[in-house]
Amino acid sequence: MWASGRFWCGEPMTTTETAGLLGLGLPERTAAVRRAASRLCRALGWSPLHEMALPNGRRADLLALRRDGDFVCIEVKSGASDFLSDGKWPEYRDFSDYLFFAVDSDFPLALLPAEVGVIVTAEGEAAILREAPIHRLAPARRRVLLHRFATLAACRLEALIDPIDAFALSCE
Repeated sequence: MWASGRFWCGEPMTTTETAGLLGLGLPERTAAVRRAASRLCRALGWSPLHEMALPNGRRADLLALRRDGDFVCIEVKSGASDFLSDGKWPEYRDFSDYLFFAVDSDFPLALLPAEVGVIVTAEGEAAILREAPIHRLAPARRRVLLHRFATLAACRLEALIDPIDAFALSCE
């Protein structure tokens, strides 16, 4: 059966399917950087969502909501070739108050532009090496983004609680 553009067979999702729903079918190095950056978000009191679709059609690796209501976009880069082949990162700035790159400790930091923040990860931990400059979202855009963020978070939680719920599968 098709449910809102996604295939749904009526059976509980496997672990692999659940990971795919959450966008976690990643190479290990990328996944390790992402996990460490997400842990840092939680340690800072931010609420991160993985693979957040943005209104411009891009997909943020991590979009975190801070306690003060600001949004932080974190682009995960697994290596220099990943960064050099990706020219779309400036498009994330329009949908966040702060923009960071999260990279492994052996990433050549000189490649990263000065106008974004830098999070460095190693052995499951992360630290902010360079703060990101603030680019305030317009109130109307913030409202739309907050609604999208909350809806996606609720749908993902519902998909974990009731994996055969077609509504939860159709939210992305």
